[in-house]
Amino acid sequence: MQQEQNEQGKMAYWKKIIVMFCLGWTVIWIYRTILNPVLPEIQADLGVTSDTSMGMIFSVFFFAYTAMQIPSGLLADKFGRKTIIIPGFILFTIGALLVGFSTSLMFILIASFITGLGQGTYYGPAYSITSETIPQEKRGISTAIINSGSALGMAIGLIGSSFLVKDMGIDWRVLLFITAALSFSMMIVFARNIKQQKALIANAAGKDDDNPQEKASFKTLLTNPRMIACYVLYFATCYGYYMIVTWLPSYLQTERGFTGSAIGFAAALVAFSAVPGSLFFSRLSDKFNKKKITFIITLELLAAGMLFLTVSVQTTTLLIVCLVLYGFLGKLAVEPILISYVADIAPKKGIGTTFGVFNFFGMMSSVLAPLVTGLISDATGSKVLGFYLATIIIIIGATFMLITNLRNKPQGPNTVSS
Repeated sequence: MQQEQNEQGKMAYWKKIIVMFCLGWTVIWIYRTILNPVLPEIQADLGVTSDTSMGMIFSVFFFAYTAMQIPSGLLADKFGRKTIIIPGFILFTIGALLVGFSTSLMFILIASFITGLGQGTYYGPAYSITSETIPQEKRGISTAIINSGSALGMAIGLIGSSFLVKDMGIDWRVLLFITAALSFSMMIVFARNIKQQKALIANAAGKDDDNPQEKASFKTLLTNPRMIACYVLYFATCYGYYMIVTWLPSYLQTERGFTGSAIGFAAALVAFSAVPGSLFFSRLSDKFNKKKITFIITLELLAAGMLFLTVSVQTTTLLIVCLVLYGFLGKLAVEPILISYVADIAPKKGIGTTFGVFNFFGMMSSVLAPLVTGLISDATGSKVLGFYLATIIIIIGATFMLITNLRNKPQGPNTVSS
């Protein structure tokens, strides 16, 4: 009877983890997207004239975020996940407040860097907790639910920012103060509800010490062909997504004639359609577990096609359809399947380090995409070539993933068929 109660407690805990981490991503993505629709207002307020300079705001943020991925994973494996997540959200709160008080481009760059450091502690520790807590047969759909917080936060950030600033005339800085309050609230929720898992980590270490293949050494993570293919594909996936997240609102306003809150609503279509896409394909992936690579490659190529068509079609109706389909088929749909696949093939000891390395390579593109697209926009007067470049990068990543998995068939009891 006691064992059954304990099992029920575990089930209640992993479900609580799903809700908490979903809300965590929601708050993170509110911050990441609230500035995008109001870039013209920020440019005018700070006296900035070039798109390249505005792209630097996001590139600096993501540089700090990316730089924290491997250290946060290592620290989480050593000291515990909760010990890393809580200080990270405190730093996130401080950074958001500083962005709100920014009076110059340099000030906002420094504040964005601080915020990126804070948010950079979340990914590895969060997904290592889910990998250890959520049952394997529910990992895909559970990850999709957690990731839906990204879409929810993106929608809130884009629509809320457009409405409050462009339609209501509220100062853009108020958005940062609201986000800081939300971040601080999430820190309290995490502090009260996440269980420290140092004992679990120690037990896992004791079991795995005799099997070097189960240890997440850098040599293992950087020489395994299938892991390398995951890094390349995630880089390509994130490049397209962060190009869209950063520059789509500006593109819609300056090149397609959208105005007011319509900018935020149109850009948020990517987020709205991503939630059902993520849940649908993750459910299929859990059901057909041995076909994950097939799902991943197919979704990537279809998303690349929608990204290309977004700036190629001439009518607003077709543009909207392409945005909806990109969201349904794109990053947020493929990411839960890819994360589940990485958890299947990764070393079982040091999972925080594994996800830190994985997200490091993926998020390198988030540093490049805003800046490169800004440079293209300044050089050509249009962001269209930026969309085409993202399309090509995704196709290259999907092709590399496919070829690598055809050449390196999975072996051993701890791997899944591709």
